[in-house]
Parts: sequence; structure tokens; C-alpha cells
Amino acid sequence: MDFTASTGWWVATGVLVALELASGTFYLLMLAVGTAAAALAAHAGLGSTAQVVTAAVVGGGATALLHWRRRRHPQGAPAAQNRDLHLDIGATVQVRHWNPDGTTRVDHRGTQWNARLEHGQAGQPGPHRISAVEATGLVLVPLHPAA
Repeated sequence: MDFTASTGWWVATGVLVALELASGTFYLLMLAVGTAAAALAAHAGLGSTAQVVTAAVVGGGATALLHWRRRRHPQGAPAAQNRDLHLDIGATVQVRHWNPDGTTRVDHRGTQWNARLEHGQAGQPGPHRISAVEATGLVLVPLHPAA
């Protein structure tokens, strides 16, 4: 079997994809797109310089595009505060009293939930909004009456 230029580019593509699977970064996948484009350039009969330029332009361009897109569209809220994952976020609950340790029990969706105040908030009885859902319960912020 001959080890042609296109074979080398396909091997490099496979290595980059394997590294991406191990690391979980999309940037390596974008570089793999560049090496795949270089393999196609080799199949088309382009010279080694054109293949390297193709890999650099396509891989670098894809990486730059991914970087630009991630900067323009930042990551969503952390899982505990993500409304797409927890439909309870934003709901209102009534707090009757706060325990000395800053916790309480509230009725929500037909059952009792453990709840705590969000850091930096004062514990007063009354209506509160759910700002996050944690493994141990709800995180609440007070609703301030409209002035």
C-alpha cells in the first residue's frame, strides 16, 4: 500500500478527531476540518504547498469562526440557574418565616421544598422568586413591593 499525501492528511484528520473526543474541545475538530480539506486537495492533484495552504486556510478559518461565534454568543447560565433546564426558576413562593441558619421550607408545586436565601440577600417573610435550583432545594431572592 502506498502512503500518499492524501493518506497522510486523512491520518492527521483521524488523530485530530480522536484528540478532540478525548479533550472535548471543538477547536481540534475545526483543525480536523482543515486537514480533511487538505486531503481532498491532495485527491484533486494539488501540490504539497497548496495542500498545506488549504489546511491552514480552512482549519484556521473554521477555528477563527468558532472563536468569533463563541465570543458573540456567550454560554448560557449555569445549570442551576438555567430556565431551560429548571422550569421552576422565576416562579414565586411565599415564605412564612426564616430559620436562624438562613433556610426555610416553602410550598411549591404541591409539595414542601427546602430553600435558602441567595447570598447577600436579607431574610424577610413574604413573597420570593426562585433564582436557582440546587440539589438540596431552592435558592430564593425576595420580591420587593412595587413602589
